[in-house]
Amino acid sequence: MLDVGRHPNIELLSYSEVEKVEGRIGDLRVTVRRKARYVEEDKCTGCGTCTEKCPTAVPDAFNEGLGDRRAIYSYFAQGIPSTHTIDPDQCRQLKGKKCGICAKTCQAEAINFDQKDRIVEIDVAAIIVAVGYDVFDPSRIPEYRYREITNVVTAIEFERLLSASGPTVGHLDRPSDRAVEAQIEELEKKARKSQKVLGKLEERFGESSAEFHEKYQAGQYQGDQERQKWADKYAAHLSVMEPLEDLKKRAEGFTVAKRLAFIQCVGSRDFRFYPFCSGYCCMHSVKEAIIAHEHEPETRSTIFGMDIRAVGKGFEEYKIRGGDHSNITYVRGRVAEITEGANHNPVVTYEDTRERKVKSQEFDMVILATACAPTKGIIELAKVVGIELDQYNFVKTSPLSPVDSTTPGIFVCGCAESPMDVPESVAQASSAAERAAEIAIQPRPEMEHAVA
Repeated sequence: MLDVGRHPNIELLSYSEVEKVEGRIGDLRVTVRRKARYVEEDKCTGCGTCTEKCPTAVPDAFNEGLGDRRAIYSYFAQGIPSTHTIDPDQCRQLKGKKCGICAKTCQAEAINFDQKDRIVEIDVAAIIVAVGYDVFDPSRIPEYRYREITNVVTAIEFERLLSASGPTVGHLDRPSDRAVEAQIEELEKKARKSQKVLGKLEERFGESSAEFHEKYQAGQYQGDQERQKWADKYAAHLSVMEPLEDLKKRAEGFTVAKRLAFIQCVGSRDFRFYPFCSGYCCMHSVKEAIIAHEHEPETRSTIFGMDIRAVGKGFEEYKIRGGDHSNITYVRGRVAEITEGANHNPVVTYEDTRERKVKSQEFDMVILATACAPTKGIIELAKVVGIELDQYNFVKTSPLSPVDSTTPGIFVCGCAESPMDVPESVAQASSAAERAAEIAIQPRPEMEHAVA
């Protein structure tokens, strides 16, 4: 990616949207809206000082909401260009409140709250649509109780938990445990604040709050308004400390998730949603189970699926190696439902089709291998670019030429065309680039097929 950013023949228009495409194959005019970052790209060094000082924390979309980011942020580490962006919906300054801390701390003077969107037009010979995919929302399957049971997560959420740059720095902390730790942190803030107030009163009256409270309950200081306030503040402090101590005792027993269940075909191979196979999910689950075992050797993973589709070169060997060396068990069977047991442990009920029995098993975490769904906005983009979509809203192509859309000069690759894994996406991207290059180096103005 760094080579792409430095290449003299490649211009990156990040944080931009295509609004209009006009012209014919070999002679296309594309109108692009370059969104205001409120940060000057040519000045920003990506040092991150502004992010450290920003007081506004919001859920981090890149980490699937499992962690927080600031109102001024870099979408992900090592992105190109290496610059930050201010979220106008969250920034206090842009919402009319007094702040501007990022501008005060930025030594490069890159912050520009007056920046506006810009419209640019570019002339191109061909277009490649590579918009990727979205993750199927498993809350549409009520029997899996996603969002209801805390320790049921999607594969992409689990991926972020495994990542060293993720919200848990690569440790498999359970979401339910993280929620308790967040409560502890919040109560500790309240406790420190109330303790500070009590400290001033203790200094003023020359005794500890506990000693005072014992005397106060014994009937002393009747009618003393100052000590009445002290008693109220101490009672409020105790109302924070008691649950805080209980939560801390619970947290002492927390450990990383060691019993993992992977449920395949969540939304795919399902006539209620997407009847096709998403292709990469089986190997993705095997990979995640192997990495989890590398993080914690005691980890045991169970992968539930109708079958494991290891269709790529070396994939079958990889699957077998996971079972032999990474404590992975493959269960052929469709999971019927997930319920919540003791200690927020998900309980998986399934039919073992080999033994023809219905069984239940408790796990620390359940990971849902969700279907590959067409990306949001693809319908609007298809109208703008002038291409057709198939019945599932992937870009429609010819079976004999899978990178050619229904409009000449418009090509497609990756999961914008259909579900596929990384090696296949890379191969298809090379093919699409070659098809586009054919047009770019051999202009054919006589072509009559109009895009718009």
